[in-house]
Amino acid sequence: MSHTSSDADARHGATKGHLPWFDDLPIGMDAVTLGQDIELHEQCEPLAPLLGVWRGEGLAQYPSLLGQFRYGQQITFSHDGRPFLVYEARAWLLNSSGEVLRPAAREVGWWRMDEEETIELVLAHMFGICEIYYGGRTSETSWELVCDAITRTDTARDTTAAARLYGILENGELAYAEERALRGLPLQPHLSAQLERIAG
Repeated sequence: MSHTSSDADARHGATKGHLPWFDDLPIGMDAVTLGQDIELHEQCEPLAPLLGVWRGEGLAQYPSLLGQFRYGQQITFSHDGRPFLVYEARAWLLNSSGEVLRPAAREVGWWRMDEEETIELVLAHMFGICEIYYGGRTSETSWELVCDAITRTDTARDTTAAARLYGILENGELAYAEERALRGLPLQPHLSAQLERIAG
């Protein structure tokens, strides 16, 4: 497909220097709901309640972080019909009044589930760490994951262990908690949040 310079100029003007949204990909966009034109792979059906875009606030804590601090977050679970969910999380720091201070952590990954319903989660963090988690369902709407392998760059924080718990609450929100072992300290609470579904 060819594009004229006026097409490029129009896209440039619309994005104003930010990441553009292209609608001419030769493959379809991921789905965040069931019942669309992309059928969820049968191996991912136990993960179906996670599909959607979730947004809300959380609390971070760790002895080496000089106290607690609030953050906002958006998590997206989507799929393209193959046997995995696409995961993306973006966070931003908040002050005591709830105002946004600046961007914070970002991570991307893929949730895979085998025929025995074991979850394999591969995560990459923007601060130089890649992790592999294994886990499974603890109920129809909750999932527990423990980190099995961690690799990091020379400049990344010294992380030796991690675990996560995700669950859909009775009010429909997504809650999660993360424990992490950083900088020679033992595994302990690090992040927790409750997020509302805003799409999906």
